[in-house]
Formats: sequence, C-alpha cells, structure tokens
Amino acid sequence: MPPDLNARLGEGAGASESVGTVIVAGLANLAIAAAKLVAGLISGSAAMMSEAAHSLADTTTEVLLFTALRRGAHPADERHPFGYGKESYVWAFIAALFTFVAGAGFSVTHGVNTIISGEHSGEYLVSYVVLAISFVIESISLSRAVRQVRASARGWRVTPARFLRVTPDTTIKAVFLEDSAALVGLLLAGTGLGLAQATGDELWDGLASIAIGLLLLVVAAALARTNISLLVGRAATPRLRRMITEEISAIPTVERVDTLLTMQLGPAEVLVAAKVDFADDATGADIEAAADEAERRLRARYGGIRYVFLDPTRRRG
Repeated sequence: MPPDLNARLGEGAGASESVGTVIVAGLANLAIAAAKLVAGLISGSAAMMSEAAHSLADTTTEVLLFTALRRGAHPADERHPFGYGKESYVWAFIAALFTFVAGAGFSVTHGVNTIISGEHSGEYLVSYVVLAISFVIESISLSRAVRQVRASARGWRVTPARFLRVTPDTTIKAVFLEDSAALVGLLLAGTGLGLAQATGDELWDGLASIAIGLLLLVVAAALARTNISLLVGRAATPRLRRMITEEISAIPTVERVDTLLTMQLGPAEVLVAAKVDFADDATGADIEAAADEAERRLRARYGGIRYVFLDPTRRRG
C-alpha cells in the first residue's frame, strides 16, 4: 500500500461529505414524505400511506444520523479519554430501530388492515404523479451517496460492495441503503396501485404495503447489526491491520509483532495495541524511540490512527 494512504482516503473530506450526503437525503425525504401523505389521504391507498411512513422514517433517520456525526466528532476529555466516536454508532443504532418500529411496523399493519377491509383506494392519478416525482428526487439523493461510496471504494482499492460491508462510516452506509430501499419501495407501491386499479381488488395494494414494510425490516436489521458490531468493539479492516504490522515490523529494533489488537473508535478513529518482541540488545531508550517511530509512521500512513500502544514482550517458545 503506498505511503499516501491518508491522502487517498480523504479522511477529513470524507467526514464533511458524509454530513452533506445526510443533509441532502434528509431534505429530500422530508419533501417526499409530505407529498406522499397528501396523495395517500386523497387516494386512500395503503401503499401510498406506507410510502409516506417510509419517507417520514427516513427523514427522522437522517436527523439521527446528523446527530451521530456531530456527537461523534466531540474531542476526547477526562471522562472519555478515547473520544466520543462510538456515540455516533449509538445514534445510528437508534435510527435503525426507528426505521424498524415506525416504518416497517406501520407499513405491515396498514397493509394487513387494507387486505381485511378491502376498501377502495379511490383516485389513482395523484398517487402516480407523486410516485414519479418521488422517484426522480430519490434518484438524485441516491446518486450523491453512490458517488461517495465509489470514491471511498477507490481510495481503499476495493469494490463498492466490499466497501459497504467493511466501512466503519455507518452514516453513508445508512443513506445508501435507505435511498436504495426508497426506490424499490416506490416501484412496489406503483406495482400495487397498478394491479389494484386493473383488477379492482385492494389485495394488491395491501400486499404492496406489506412488501414495503418487509423491505424496511431488512434494511433496519442490516444497519442494526453493523452498528452493534462497532459498538461491541470491531477491529480495523484486514488491509489496515496488515499495513500496521508491516510498519511496526520495519522499525530496526523490532524483531517481530507477536500480537496485534485494533479497535474502531469511530468512523475514522482507530486504536492500536501490540505486543512487540524487540531486539535483545535494545535499551530502554531504544524501545522508547521505537514507540515514537511507530506512532509517527502509522499516523503518516493513515491519520485515523489516534492511539498507539506498544508492549515489549519476550519471544514465545
């Protein structure tokens, strides 16, 4: 991995871009939620009401993700010596729960009630117009998220799919998944409305509403699982761990890295602790100099490394 890893990753720019992506997605979802609600009330469509709940849940999620970015950026203090980076995962987890409860719960329940009651959904034209406009707006919001994902993936030299699986930046992952789910939800709603209008059977409208709820459930579960893993204390990516081992091992007085422990403290903050076997003739001053050199090298390669702790240890066996 070349020495300009930190520049390629665009650490500071990435955090700023995540905030912009969240704000754009939040404003788009707020406008769409209002339009869908009006269309749902006029038409009486369960699918449109579910889509309104979907967009409202997404809007609230964006507010929580914005809070996550701001709270997680607070500097370390005496009570929290490793900073507040993990708090961003707490708020992101709450956002996932809200999507599950408010979005998925409402959509499934409303869809079941529509199937049972079989009430006619009324006028369809206004719903189609709102769905079309919403699709355009959601596509614009998703395109921004896709650009950020692709840029970050290029920085890590991985595929976008791989980046989404391993990235500790759960805000951009949440926006990408929610905007993707929003487009799929719009297609489900349009299909349900079209079939209900063509057949005169509201079963299709109710099934579309349930499908939207299940879609939200899948997204919420995926995001919750990622944030739980990071809250528990997930290690840095294998690529970053290999880079850390290589840099520490390259220090002249280091014989080998016996044990390497890393933990993601936040979207762009990593803690490094290692048991290191130093040369037998290394003095205390040599070990101190090696520790300083290790910290300098690692931060030069990736500025997200905030803490480096080396523990001198004897060679095993």
